Amino acid sequence: MAMASSGEAAADAKKSTSLNIAPRVSFKTSSSNTSITDATSSNCNGASSLEPRRVGTYDGQAALPRLPIPSLKETLDRFPAAVCALLSSDDENSVNGDGTSKEMKDCLASIQKFLENDGPKLQELLVEYERKGRENGTLGSFVEEFWSEAYLAPDSSVVMNLNPFFVLEDGPDTKKSNDQCARAASLCFSAIKIVSSLKSETFVPDSFRGKPLCMDQFRALFGACRVPEAEEKDNVVVNMDSTHVLVLVNNQMYFFQALWQDGTLAVNEDDILEILMAIRADASKIAPEVSSHTAMGVLTTLPRREWATARKHIIACSDHNKTALDVVDGALFVLVLDNIEPKDIHEAAANMLHGTYNLRTEDNLIDYQAGSCCNRWYDKLQIIVCKDGRAGINFEHSAIDGHTALRFVSDIFADNVVSFAQSITKTIYSDRNVFPSLIQAHVRRASLENPKLIAPRKLTFELPQCVLDKIYYAETALSDQIVASDTFVLEFTEYGKNFIVQNKLSPDSFVQISMQLAYYRLYGKIVSQYEPVLTKAFYHGRTEAMRTATEKAAIFCQKFMDQSATPKEKLEALRVATQHHSAVVKQAAEGNGIERHLFALKCIAEKNGLDTPEFFSSAAWKKLNHTILSTSNCGNPSLRLFGFGPVVQDGFGIGYIIRDTGVQYSISSKHRQTKRYANTLNQTLIDMGKLLQPKHTVSVSCDIIAKSKIIPHKPPEYLDGFDFFGQTSPSTPNTPDISVSGPGHHRAPEGSSSFARVLRRQSSYTAAQLKSFGEEIFSTLGDIAESES
Repeated sequence: MAMASSGEAAADAKKSTSLNIAPRVSFKTSSSNTSITDATSSNCNGASSLEPRRVGTYDGQAALPRLPIPSLKETLDRFPAAVCALLSSDDENSVNGDGTSKEMKDCLASIQKFLENDGPKLQELLVEYERKGRENGTLGSFVEEFWSEAYLAPDSSVVMNLNPFFVLEDGPDTKKSNDQCARAASLCFSAIKIVSSLKSETFVPDSFRGKPLCMDQFRALFGACRVPEAEEKDNVVVNMDSTHVLVLVNNQMYFFQALWQDGTLAVNEDDILEILMAIRADASKIAPEVSSHTAMGVLTTLPRREWATARKHIIACSDHNKTALDVVDGALFVLVLDNIEPKDIHEAAANMLHGTYNLRTEDNLIDYQAGSCCNRWYDKLQIIVCKDGRAGINFEHSAIDGHTALRFVSDIFADNVVSFAQSITKTIYSDRNVFPSLIQAHVRRASLENPKLIAPRKLTFELPQCVLDKIYYAETALSDQIVASDTFVLEFTEYGKNFIVQNKLSPDSFVQISMQLAYYRLYGKIVSQYEPVLTKAFYHGRTEAMRTATEKAAIFCQKFMDQSATPKEKLEALRVATQHHSAVVKQAAEGNGIERHLFALKCIAEKNGLDTPEFFSSAAWKKLNHTILSTSNCGNPSLRLFGFGPVVQDGFGIGYIIRDTGVQYSISSKHRQTKRYANTLNQTLIDMGKLLQPKHTVSVSCDIIAKSKIIPHKPPEYLDGFDFFGQTSPSTPNTPDISVSGPGHHRAPEGSSSFARVLRRQSSYTAAQLKSFGEEIFSTLGDIAESES
């Protein structure tokens, strides 16, 4: 997407004509003279001006080093090692006299040609492009623009192709955990507290071993929407001043005001509960067979150009429709209430990934979709709560990565835990707060002043027949995808991180190798396997690619399947493979990966109108990028599952969470034997575990006094410091500092704490405008607030 300066972005945000947003006005409540834009005087637990200032959310941005551009020769020298295991070597006709396969010979020849011809010129263009972007403040990293385009340019549906999901653990309060509205209210309240803390920039910034991580993605977490474009790539539009939440129930849309304009909360958890109960009651008045015909959300599952065309028809139909879509796009996030109870963990995972399929037939033999698959808005961050209280997240991936979404989910879950602990101890320790709130946010309940300010309202659309037809066709196409897809959950409990660490192996490397071995056992092939490595230690850093199918991993797979190999030989091959994997992960985390660099060189050629070098059409490049096993490690105790769909038609999408005593997998595929692969993986983990030393057992010593011998600490052999998402904290104390500036590492400019990501801005509607739009539904907010007051 085209990069714009911060001044241009600010100018775009002010052009109400281009975004068709009414100018902001101050709104006076009917019960007082207090403006909704001024809530600072009534904070229920305001902080004293004498308190020391906390580190601001974005204070560390200017000090972050920039992602370095590796040298061309360094990158190309490492490329053969990344692909050698994928290139043919088992066919006699493909092997040359020196033992090198023909495909490897061709690979080396294409590398040499690229290094001697196109490569140096493209490297020069890339370095100059990054320099200019750095100096004028329009570019966060050399790959940022190109990586955004990789997400936003494809025409394919985002469902099962792009959006990941989380399944949360059950809530701490059993009374709320099984109650849909109560669980949803609790999660929603914690979420808007995070929004408030981000607006006030008091949200605690991320760090790793005391070093700050880039917080830029949090600017696009709330109020963001992916908007389809008919002729160009999509845009991510961010409503920086958003104050309302969108609610989806039974394929119908509602919204309510959650914040005052200054970021103070306008509702508490009880208010949200009453709002959701009123919404659910109103939504139930329309039968599913009726609401399914106008399920607007299913349009977001279409290929992007088709969705853009349908959206244009909706807007062209009436100004009312355009305003309604602006309300949807500009919402902080979407809270989804599903009228389904997953029968098992597999269905729960599938529901968070793409919704459920439940085709029913009316009396006139016309079928309709009664599943939850249409009750979504995939262009935004969604909190999904099932009828039985089971909850999860589905998030639009183009602007945020799993690490950012994980922080969001972890904080709302932890905030729920703290709130529950406070409810237990408040009667015991009435004189003090034993458990201080995790997220600091101020609440000024609008229900005590004017309940209509936060009363839920229903969004309706005037839909032409062509759009109604498109809704039906979108549902049938989505249903085809769901029927053709399979999601299976493997919850491995034989051992986990603790046992692997006890054997001086990297947990993440061990799990990565196990997935490759499972595929090799099932199909006899080494295939391309991708793992993202976090690079948020750099300014606007996102991820680098780690390719697990290394030569060392292939040797281990072959050795493991060799009947004549001893357990000791297999274990040694495993150690070599995991150590090599950890070393390459370390390189990637330090900004010295190869794939983002090569990808940027390919894109800089296209940007400058140059022919794409032959290197990028070589068999080696194609095999590397045909990712059969797309994997990612993301999780902590707040999550039951994490997953996503496959990235190629013949691939698997595998999200996993490494716990202290187990590993959780969510595995998805299309037209493949998902359950069989999961069962093979389960047995593979058991068999690999047999190579290791057994778990420690506890014994009692008979010695009364024994002289202790001080043994110097020896760091483990593995690189655990880059296993970012393990359940326990990393244990290696001497990992090199990956964020210290050095040769090739430029620090971000002083002014870079501002939002440099290239996203369109959208102004927010005021409370007065929101209050006057949509259909008012019955609510008891006023009566309840008055009785509490």
